[in-house]
Amino acid sequence: MNAIDQCWKLNTNWRRSRQQLAICSVGFAGKMANNVGKDVILYKVSDPSDDPVSPKKGTLRYGATMITGKVWITFKRNMNIKLEKPLLISSYTAIDGRGVNVGIEGFGCLLVYKATDVIIHGLRIHHCKAQGPSTVMGPDGKQMQLGQMDGDAIRLVSASKVWIDHNTLFSCQDGLLDVTLGSTFVTVSNNWFRDQDKVMLLGHDDGFLRDKGMKVTVAFNHFGPNCNQRMPRGRHGYAHVTNNLYQGWEQYAIGGSMSPSIKSESNYFIAPKSGKKEVTWRNGIYEKSKPWNFYSVGDLFKNGASFFQSGRRGMARPTYTKEQSFKVGDAKSVKALTRSAGALKCSRTLRC
Repeated sequence: MNAIDQCWKLNTNWRRSRQQLAICSVGFAGKMANNVGKDVILYKVSDPSDDPVSPKKGTLRYGATMITGKVWITFKRNMNIKLEKPLLISSYTAIDGRGVNVGIEGFGCLLVYKATDVIIHGLRIHHCKAQGPSTVMGPDGKQMQLGQMDGDAIRLVSASKVWIDHNTLFSCQDGLLDVTLGSTFVTVSNNWFRDQDKVMLLGHDDGFLRDKGMKVTVAFNHFGPNCNQRMPRGRHGYAHVTNNLYQGWEQYAIGGSMSPSIKSESNYFIAPKSGKKEVTWRNGIYEKSKPWNFYSVGDLFKNGASFFQSGRRGMARPTYTKEQSFKVGDAKSVKALTRSAGALKCSRTLRC
């Protein structure tokens, strides 16, 4: 098991100590210690319906927006939730889908807007569609006006300290995960991204300079099959991309613009049988005023895969704190480390 799964999956009584999960996160999100404690409200979703403006008790939207303070959300049974409009997630919210099969689809899907200390775990998010400007219930039970939503599975906007772990994401109208507009201290781990053109975007646009402070860890994920590009694509900020399995690509696997710093460490890249073998893509690398720090350490390349390195090697270290740091496995172990990526199937004997 990888460092995250070792922390909680060996405990066969994890259902009785669900909040143990919060101290298992690693990478830039750090430990999610602010999501636990005696003041946490335990909320169980029993109703798969969705009312974007007046959420009913028992629905996911009610738990994510109407409860003030810390909330840990679980699900009573298997369910598929069709969102009528984007679902905002309040600060200090953990959505924990372990033990059941929870699917989320619909318009806009999940939005973490100016929120902190958020855990999204164990969901299958798919077929998310674009949504025009709309009114929805927001954090603390206050209605909000939203602009255009492009149809991402999960979108982070000016969010911090967010952990996205063990989800399965696929077949959305735009992308699967966007980390934008000043969002930072994010860990994306143990997810399965498949069947998608644009997978993961880190950074809003080339002109948004606040994203220079963005720090994201991308670890233990499975990309593919049928992914085209952005695994991830970075702008301005920093990403530590480590121990991920890449099951092919069409355009590229890891790319960027506006001089992001990216450390690709001990990943397993399996190039497609035909087409582009190069892992990386860069826009503007030859601009002398914007030097890149974009390099590979300990990666494993199969089927002719290659990685074009640039910049100063020492400048792309993650410099984690003690609580953020974790053991990076050898690239040869990546298939084992990512074997359970995606939403887990947990048995009645409590094992996942």
